[in-house]
Amino acid sequence: MPLSDPTAYSHGSAPKTAILLVNLGTPDAPTASALRRYLGEFLSDPRVVEIPKPVWWLILNGIILPIRSSKSAAKYASVWTERGSPLQTGTADLTQAVAAEMARLGHHVQVRYAMRYGNPSVASVLDEMAKQNVTRILLVPLYPQYCAATTASTLDAVTAWMRRSRRMPELRVLNHFHDEPLYIEALARKIEAHWQQQGRPDKFVMSFHGMPARTLKLGDPYHCECHKTGRLLAERLGLAAADYAVTFQSRFGKQEWLQPYTEPTLRQLAKEGVARVDVTCPGFSVDCLETLEEIAMEGKEAFLSSGGKVFHYIDCLNAEAHWAQGFSRLLTSHLQGWNTTVPADPKELAQTRERAKALGAENL
Repeated sequence: MPLSDPTAYSHGSAPKTAILLVNLGTPDAPTASALRRYLGEFLSDPRVVEIPKPVWWLILNGIILPIRSSKSAAKYASVWTERGSPLQTGTADLTQAVAAEMARLGHHVQVRYAMRYGNPSVASVLDEMAKQNVTRILLVPLYPQYCAATTASTLDAVTAWMRRSRRMPELRVLNHFHDEPLYIEALARKIEAHWQQQGRPDKFVMSFHGMPARTLKLGDPYHCECHKTGRLLAERLGLAAADYAVTFQSRFGKQEWLQPYTEPTLRQLAKEGVARVDVTCPGFSVDCLETLEEIAMEGKEAFLSSGGKVFHYIDCLNAEAHWAQGFSRLLTSHLQGWNTTVPADPKELAQTRERAKALGAENL
């Protein structure tokens, strides 16, 4: 079958550069039917669940989706806002903030966002970019720490779109930013602002999304990058080893996952007499179900019901101004060599069209 793009190549059209921010995704609504569609797409990704497909298909469709969809819908409903899903609106806000900052810095670039699962899909946004003659794309998975289940899966979605495209854009990928000074500084400023108002906790907990333990043995750097983020942030905040803990949340299934687990750690700290904990989630760029419901609600209940006195959840960076500025500076460093500060010359584009017309081109 011949390959085709959403629109034919047009001679003399100005090439464009775009930054595509990609987050995990969210259901369209906090309903069982919407969750079934979303979870079906998410959990069918072989990067996410590494179980032989025929076996997993039976488990997913026969057990997990019928049972989990309603339970997950209730959880999403507890954090849903008038604007919609926190992850969706937060990602949109971050995109808008980065676009404004890139323009302020003098860069002529599009800044768009897509979701790996759900809407707007990666393919639909790339289709729109192709129609607008975007020829260079900086792909930015919004996961500070690299993981095959997230970062690599995002690239899978982009390359799947490319496989059906005749004219491929030039592509760069920001694989991770877990140890970037601008990222660590933004996290530290966020936490210090909270402590200036509320004082310091007895224990500071950094909770990262969990992954099956075997992914570490298979060579995934995620576990190591989470710990590096934790160490660098602790050093920047002037914390001793006894002042903080790095934990992992969101277990699924009966297999062993990366440890220590967040909820049991919170319960144990309370039982040991720790009166106050502050928890933050440096593996998430934007607040979502896993931070707002699992940590700020369930984590709080686990700590307080086990004897703890005070629990604070410190929000993700989201679209805060100092992070949008720092993030834009980081993205700018990955645009080097691409002309993004000088707009296309209309006279030169007109000459290109005339030369193409003289050679018999029809797509002008």
